[in-house]
Amino acid sequence: MAEWLVEEGIGEERAVLFRDGEAVATRHRWPGELQSGTVADGRLIQRSAGSARGMVSFEGGQQALVKRLPANASEGASYRVRITRPAIHEQGRSKWAQAEVCDLPEAPPPSLAASLAAEGHAVKTVRRIPAPFWVDAVTDAYAAGRGFAGGSISLFPTPAMTLIDVDGDLAPRDLALAAVPPVAEAIALLDIGGNIGIDFPTLPAKADRRAVDQALDEALASRPHERTAMNGFGFVQIVARLERISLLHRARFQRPALVARQLLRDAEHLEGTGRTIELTASPAVIALLAEDWLAQLRRRSGREVALRPDPALAIEGCHAQIVP
Repeated sequence: MAEWLVEEGIGEERAVLFRDGEAVATRHRWPGELQSGTVADGRLIQRSAGSARGMVSFEGGQQALVKRLPANASEGASYRVRITRPAIHEQGRSKWAQAEVCDLPEAPPPSLAASLAAEGHAVKTVRRIPAPFWVDAVTDAYAAGRGFAGGSISLFPTPAMTLIDVDGDLAPRDLALAAVPPVAEAIALLDIGGNIGIDFPTLPAKADRRAVDQALDEALASRPHERTAMNGFGFVQIVARLERISLLHRARFQRPALVARQLLRDAEHLEGTGRTIELTASPAVIALLAEDWLAQLRRRSGREVALRPDPALAIEGCHAQIVP
C-alpha cells in the first residue's frame, strides 16, 4: 500500500511517499509563497492593450503573471485568479508565478496534506518523517546527482529544462539501461517537473533505443508525463506538469533557505538535557532564521534558542546542539 507521510515543520511542510516500506517520492511546501491552487483577488497592475495577459499584485506585494483576462480588463481593477504555478528562482532571475482568471470561490493556499488528499492519495500526518528518508532526499538535491554500479547521473536545472547527464564506463547499451532506475528515482524523489532532458549514451541500433524506451516507460509509469522516443544521439525529452518547485531547484538557487529549514528541523528533534538549543551556521543561513520560526522552535522544544554565526562554515556546514 502506498501512503504519504506529512511532517508539518517550521517554515516547511514535507512529505514522503512510502510504498512497501520504501521511500519513492517527496513533496514540500514553503508557507508564505504563492502556491498552486490558491484562489485570491489580485489587482491588475500591467496589461498590454488588447492582450489577455498581464500582471496582478496581491495583498502583501506578491505578483504573478495572469492569463485569460477579459477583453475589457483595465489596470487598477481587481480580478479573481487561481495560481497555477509558483515563482521559480533561477540563475540571476526568477520566473514569475503564473495565474489565470477564474470564477471560483476564494481559497487560501492548501496545506500539503490537503493537496495530497485532494488528489486521492492516502495521507498520514506525523510528528517526524522517519530518518533518514527526508535527509537522504535533501542530500541528493545538494549533490545534484547520484552514482550507480558502473556509472553516475548528474542533474543540471536550467531555465529551459532540467538536464540529466548519464556517464560511466559500461558498454553504451548496458550503461543506458542501468541508468534508467536512478534517473526515475531522482525525478520522483526530488519532485522534478516541467521539461526534463536526459542525455543517454549514443545508441546507433534501433533495438537498443527501443529497449531503453521500454525501460523508461516502466520506470515512470506512476508519474504522469509525455515523452519522446530516444533519438539517434541518445537524447530523450520528458514533459510533465510544472506545479511545484523541485528540491533540486531549491538546492541550486535557494540553498541557504533550504539549509535554514533543515537546521530548524534538526533542532526541533534534538534529544537530551539542557536549557538552550544553539544553532551554529554560516551568517547567510543565520540571517534567514525569521523570529517567528525561532519562536516556534522555542515553543515546540521547550528550550531557549541561541544563534552562533560562523563565517568559516560552508552553507551546508550548520549544526544544532543542546547546551547547558
